[in-house]
Amino acid sequence: MIPRYSRPEMVALWTDEARFEFWLEIETLALEKMVDEGIAPKEALEEVKAKGAFNTERVLEIEKEVKHDVIAFLTNVAENVGEGARYLHFGMTSSDLLDTCFAVQLTKATDMILSGLDKFSEAVKKQGMAHKNTVCVGRSHGIHAEPTTFGLKCAIWYSELQRHKDRIVAARKDIAVGAISGPVGTFAHIPPSIEEYVCEKLGLQPAPASSQIIQRDRHASLFSSFALLASTIEKIAVEIRHLQRTEVREAEESFTKGQKGSSAMPHKRNPILTENVTGLARLIRSWAHSAQENVALWHERDISHSSVERVVAPDSTVLLDFMLARMTSVIENLAVYPENMKKNLNMTKGLVFSGTLLVALAAKGISREESYSLVQGHAMKVWDSINTGDGQGPDFIELVSADEKITSLLSEEELQKSFSLDRHLEHVDYICERVFQN
Repeated sequence: MIPRYSRPEMVALWTDEARFEFWLEIETLALEKMVDEGIAPKEALEEVKAKGAFNTERVLEIEKEVKHDVIAFLTNVAENVGEGARYLHFGMTSSDLLDTCFAVQLTKATDMILSGLDKFSEAVKKQGMAHKNTVCVGRSHGIHAEPTTFGLKCAIWYSELQRHKDRIVAARKDIAVGAISGPVGTFAHIPPSIEEYVCEKLGLQPAPASSQIIQRDRHASLFSSFALLASTIEKIAVEIRHLQRTEVREAEESFTKGQKGSSAMPHKRNPILTENVTGLARLIRSWAHSAQENVALWHERDISHSSVERVVAPDSTVLLDFMLARMTSVIENLAVYPENMKKNLNMTKGLVFSGTLLVALAAKGISREESYSLVQGHAMKVWDSINTGDGQGPDFIELVSADEKITSLLSEEELQKSFSLDRHLEHVDYICERVFQN
């Protein structure tokens, strides 16, 4: 099912009409070079260029009878062209047309995805720079760990997205190949010069060697790179969903005027956009597996890959393009709540500085084990007081400051420094510059 807000040009790329247009272009280009090579008469090319056309409904009607899409297409074109059509597909096989067309469609689709990825990355970068010093608590295992910033979260996302871009660009190069080499790829009935000419005109490279098809490891690489990107989109979406939880409330999707969250509970503001892309990522990953299964075909070819690609190619590219657009909007309009981040950071009464205190004590010459024991003893008391729910227990720094063993090792200034955010923010600018500028 195509999402309602999918980009029309991406959807149009995979229609029957678009596919037949590409087929006619490929066949015409091949005929152009055949005329140059003296294989076909010039009059045939003139006829094809003057009268070459197809009717999608007619092609599909013929296909019902002949059970072969390429033959149905060529039959319909011949109905319009006449005698000159006998030089169309001369010395070629169906996969020459199908796979070269598929390369054109995939490269165009991939270019659109790369464009969407750039927009998404830019939105993440903008939020990262705006919130590079917006302090929040870092969590490991879902539990408060040490302070970080929302900008650093975005920096990690951005850096990851750039790796995906590199992978997709490399995979695009792998699939930007065509083949006009005839049955089993030996050029027995058509010279390599035809392939070279057609590929050059289409912005493709000739496959160095093809059986009767272009080898499917190329396509598996592309769909796998799509799956990895979808996984990172899901990762970002899951983070936002967690941050929007009522108990956290550090960030949330925008809630527009007139929007409703629940049919039963008027107060609800649900993370529906990020939940949606989380589900779609599962589909993209499953299709990558299907593309990998396509690599092992029988001998020089079979068509077990064809039925798979008719689903995974349009669906993967359309859905991934949609996911990128949706998440770009989510990030651009994301509501970020620094005060709630600060409140959550302080929720554990200073426990987030236990690691800094551990390092400070260890630096004074006592063993790490003894330092850990001193710090953990007080930390557990704070946890216990928090867990009672009355909020009346002491702060971590109060218990630590009353411990003579600790105060004999750390001065008041050193103790306060251990409970300062300065150390945690010291290198934020460096990290953001390294990520966003480089």
